[in-house]
Amino acid sequence: MSPTTPTPRQFLATAPAGTRVVVRYRIDGGFTDALGDLLACGETECTVRTRRSDVGIPLDLVVAAKQVPPAPPRRGARPTPPGTG
Repeated sequence: MSPTTPTPRQFLATAPAGTRVVVRYRIDGGFTDALGDLLACGETECTVRTRRSDVGIPLDLVVAAKQVPPAPPRRGARPTPPGTG
């Protein structure tokens, strides 16, 4: 017997805080994704820290969730070519 895949809600409830996740959830007119670090998951809502803000997502609206690899390192500013700055 093979292990069953957890539901998105089960995954979020058992993933440790700090896990990098993508969560797809319903919004008016369609779906959207939150990509970032899972901060917490309670009985009715999970919170994901995205680049822009902390997003509270009602678990009843979640349709998919999974762990994703760490974000690539951010590139530094490009040096200004000589004679242009």
